[in-house]
Amino acid sequence: MNFKGKLVIAISSRALFNLDESHQIFETQGKEAYCAYQIKHEEDILEPGFGYQLVKKLLAINKLSQQQEPLVEVILLSQNSADTGLRIFNSIAHYQLDISRAAFTSGHSPYGYIPAFGAHLFLSANAQDVTNALNSGYAAATILSGASQSTETEQLRIAFDGDAVLFSDQSERIYQQQGLAAFTENETKSAKIPLDGGPFKGFLEALQSIQSNFEESNSPIRTALVTARSAPAHERVVRTFRQWGVRIDEAFFLGGLPKQEFLKAFGADIFFDDQKRHCEAAAKHISTAHVPHGVSNQSE
Repeated sequence: MNFKGKLVIAISSRALFNLDESHQIFETQGKEAYCAYQIKHEEDILEPGFGYQLVKKLLAINKLSQQQEPLVEVILLSQNSADTGLRIFNSIAHYQLDISRAAFTSGHSPYGYIPAFGAHLFLSANAQDVTNALNSGYAAATILSGASQSTETEQLRIAFDGDAVLFSDQSERIYQQQGLAAFTENETKSAKIPLDGGPFKGFLEALQSIQSNFEESNSPIRTALVTARSAPAHERVVRTFRQWGVRIDEAFFLGGLPKQEFLKAFGADIFFDDQKRHCEAAAKHISTAHVPHGVSNQSE
């Protein structure tokens, strides 16, 4: 199996479709009742979940490419069994989503199959699965909200926080433990020393690889950095991207301003942030995914 040059996204069934009703049965009545319910309703088409529109836009990129091989692959990683997963695949077929590969783990966390599929990102509604994946070194996020309808443009717009998402949390630790003055001093002194990569560095590089197949003015993907950093702490970020050889299309150094208005103006299809308070504020307006990584999540 060769996924070289392809962007591979793994998504859970509860992130792709709305399984709230059946999940409630699982929580209150147990696995046996859940399985019986899913089999009884396997011909009933599920409503789109929080990650549906994102997946739809990702798969649409393949129609824009001149290459024979698809540029984007979406994999289903589900805690369902193959038996109860039949309803999931019936819904995938109904919505004409080009998803053919899946792993059904019958109640076990599926994150261990991320490297086998070569996935650059795992999206799930299960926070513990996401934490397990991150702790194993894979990019993962918990989807907290989803767009109620697709944005007007076909272009996929993805926004990232910086520290503890694209970058390591080393600088964030200084900020939280020693304050803003110490953080600013450290970033000024280290301006020419690239930041270490965070859990989403590889995902950003995979996005860049897809972008390289298109003219910049006609790219189906546009990226943005939306960070609380401000000058002079911006220089180290700029030099880090330069050293990585990665293009970020837009960058917002907000100096602590609320992020949601900038995310709305950017037209983000999804925003990844490590801090829940930023995610919860943004989730009222755009699709948002929490990255439970780094110092901000150690006490949670």
